[in-house]
This record gives sequence, C-alpha cells and structure tokens, in this order.
Amino acid sequence: MLASLESASVVGIHASPVHVEVDLCFGLPRFQLVGLPDTSVKESRDRVHAAIRNSGFEFPQHRIVINLAPADVRKAGASYDLPIALGVLAASGVVTTRDIRDIVIVGELALDGTIHPARGVLPIAVGARRAGAAALLLPWGNTTEAAVVEGLHLLAVRTLGEAVAVLNQPRDQWPPSPPAPSAPPPGDHGLDLADIRGQAFARRALEVAAAGGHNLLMTGPPGAGKTMLARRMPSILPPLLFDEALEATAIHSVAGLIPPGGGLLTERPFRAPHHTVSDAALVGGGAQPRPGEVSLAHHGVLFLDEMPEFERRVLDAMRQPLEEGRITVSRAARSVVFPARFMLVAAMNPCPCGYLGSATRPCRCTPSQVAKYRTRISGPLRDRIDLIVEVNAVPISALGGSEPSGEASATVRERVAAARQRQMLKRGGLNARLPARALGRACALGGSARAVLDGFAERLHLSARAYHRVLRVARTIADLAGSETVTDEHLAESLQYRFVE
Repeated sequence: MLASLESASVVGIHASPVHVEVDLCFGLPRFQLVGLPDTSVKESRDRVHAAIRNSGFEFPQHRIVINLAPADVRKAGASYDLPIALGVLAASGVVTTRDIRDIVIVGELALDGTIHPARGVLPIAVGARRAGAAALLLPWGNTTEAAVVEGLHLLAVRTLGEAVAVLNQPRDQWPPSPPAPSAPPPGDHGLDLADIRGQAFARRALEVAAAGGHNLLMTGPPGAGKTMLARRMPSILPPLLFDEALEATAIHSVAGLIPPGGGLLTERPFRAPHHTVSDAALVGGGAQPRPGEVSLAHHGVLFLDEMPEFERRVLDAMRQPLEEGRITVSRAARSVVFPARFMLVAAMNPCPCGYLGSATRPCRCTPSQVAKYRTRISGPLRDRIDLIVEVNAVPISALGGSEPSGEASATVRERVAAARQRQMLKRGGLNARLPARALGRACALGGSARAVLDGFAERLHLSARAYHRVLRVARTIADLAGSETVTDEHLAESLQYRFVE
C-alpha cells in the first residue's frame, strides 16, 4: 500500500517542494525514514505514532518506509510531521481520498494530535501558489500569515483529526479559505523626535539618512543622545510597501519570529543586537542556514550601539550586505542567499573613556589607546557609511521645560516620504542604492561645486566609494528641498556629514 503527498521545505527564504512517499507492507513492525532527514525529522517517528494513537486512529502494525524526495537535499524541522502522519493514514485506508497530490501539507504535531504552527509558512504558501497547488493544508496558527497570498485555497486545521476529516470531504464541500487580514492602523511607536532636546544637526542628519536610505554613524560622549536619536529612526520612516512587507515577513517567518495569528509586518524592522553577537548571528549561518540580524533588518534599521565594542571580524562581515543588499551563506552542501537591504545606524564614543574633546570632563585616555579604539572599525567598513556626524552633549540648561524643542516625528516623516517618492519616480530607487552609472546624471554639479568637492576629496583622501556617497547624500538633500538639481548649498551640507576624527 503506497500513498504520496506533497510538502515543502524552505531554502533561504524560498520554498522547495518535498515529495512524501509512504509505503506499508507486511513484515515485522518497523518505521523507517529515508531521504536525508536530520535529527528533528527522525524524531517525528515518535511524535507521529503518539499523535495517531491519541487522535483515535489505529497505528498500522506493518513495516513502514517513508521517503522524503529529493533524497539528496537534507530535510530539517518538524513541519514534516503532519504530511508523514497523513501519509501513514492514507496508506492504511483512513484517509480515503486518493487524489491529494496537488495539496501541499505542512505542520508540526503534538503528542495529543494538536497541530502547532510551523516556520516558513509564508514562503511555502507563495511557492504553492506558483506551483499551481489546489490548496495548502496548514496549522490554524499560521492562517493569518498565509492568507496574504491571493489565489490559494487554505485549509486551516487545529488537530490531526480535523485534517483527516477535511481531506475526506469532497472538494466542493471544503470550508472557505480564511479572508486576507485587513491592514492594521499605523502603530504608535511611543518614541518621537520631539522628545529630543537640542541636537538640531544630528536630527537633520537622521532625516537625511531616512530620506535616502543612507547609513549613519554618530560619535560623541556618553549621554549626548546618540541612542535616543537612533531609536527614533523608525518613527520617521514611511510604512512598508506591500512587496517590502512580503519580503520582510518571509524572512521573519523562516526565522520563526511570526507569533501565532500574526500576519504581514506593518512596521519597518528595527534590530539592535548586543555587542557580543557572533558573526553567524549577525549575518546568518548555521548547519541549516538561518537569516541573521542583517536579514531580519531587511527594509528596516540595524542599530549597532557602541560599535567599536563589536568584534572587528563580526563588523567586517557586514561589508558584502552593505554593498550588495544581500548575504550569501555558503556551506559544504549548499549556498543560500538572504536579502539584507537595511539601513545601518551606529553609535560610538570618541575614545575608550568617552570624553575626548569634551568641555566638561577631561579625557584620561592615552593617544595609543585612542588610536587602538578607533581602529576597531576598519577603514573599508567606515568607507561604506554615508553620514558620519558628531553629537555633542546638550547643556543642562537646555534640558528643562515641558514643551518640545523640535519637530515631531510625524512632520519629519511627511518630508521623508515625499523625498522617497520623488526618488522612486525619478530614478526607480533610493539614492543610497543609485548605480554609479546613473549618479552623474542625477548629481550633475557646476564647475565651482565640482572644484570644491574635488578639493575636499583630495584633502581628506576620500576613496572613490566615499566620493560617490557624498554625491548621493547631496542628491537626497536636494530631494528633501524639492530641487531638480544639486546646488552648491546641497553639496556644502553633504560635506558637513563627513566628520573626520
């Protein structure tokens, strides 16, 4: 007796079909899994046996061989529990419908037959729709996540018994697919730029970075407000577009970060890993590659507080994603590509004690200590940062009062959204990603402005990459001003954001 079902695995953030074959034959009772399963899949034997028995079905006392094809791709995770259990029941005659090859099935089983949510259901739903599947049988807790995929019938079940009952129904009696979730109202970040006292220059740098998708490094003494500014970056960013939300949600789904009942992400991700993070946790990795913090921040913000405290090897691992917007994780068996188009916002002190150049407290660091501290951030990594600004301490006298001293985030967000829309309409993308070939047309400079920029670049020994980043920032400043051309004034402001210690 042979039964065949369809399931799927997730490679990177894309689904790959997995064909589940279950063969029952007479012989000594045995449960054998083949097809390169890892430990988590091999353990499904005990979960499936208990779930079938506790759901009121009889577990067949036969020799059972289960093949997960293709056999040369390693299978990992507990999402194969449900298709394996249904395959056993189909081979033994409990599932009477034979035509189930066009139904993709995923789900993790508890010992009592309850079906737990699985990782990566959103990319599996996208893959099932593209493959022309008739339906996706999935855990109830993943329904909201998968319902954003149009054109795919969803069969959401809570228990193994429900799954058997649904499969035994004629297709014209299937329950209707759950409706797609409505977009929730914009969330209240709870953090607002109006909370910041003073720091007009840093606030402006934050706005420019948000408008063009630029990377930003803030340096200054402890307590100057660097972290407060960085944590308010999401409050001035426009909401995710649908395609952006779909990509970001798929990454979080693969990482298992979508809560039960959760759907599309509505707010741009903000990731702030601790400085003890490993390179695998930051850029992704593992025996079965998983997305790291740079991918979880896709279409959002990655904040590195106290940047020099991160291991230099970990920081330098970000060079590729900062430049290319993706990270390739290579292992012996396969290479996986994760998207990683994020804004890097970082903060650091000017020296180990933090008070170099302070007018209120003396610095106790030696020149060698300062030099060693600054070299923790390599030149190539610093070269990939568009704006480098100094954040000075705010005088105590400026901290009093109950009235806000600057614009609210909502006001700044309107300007940022308008500037981004201008970039998308004129150039098809944000200025931070503007190809060098299109940079000359978008940032044409007059003779005097070109001479000023060339002199600045020679004096500070700017690389070609840093030179182009100055032009991109100038183009963003012009977009914020609604200007079609980059003027001397825009270039002058852009050059201010290349603070050199």
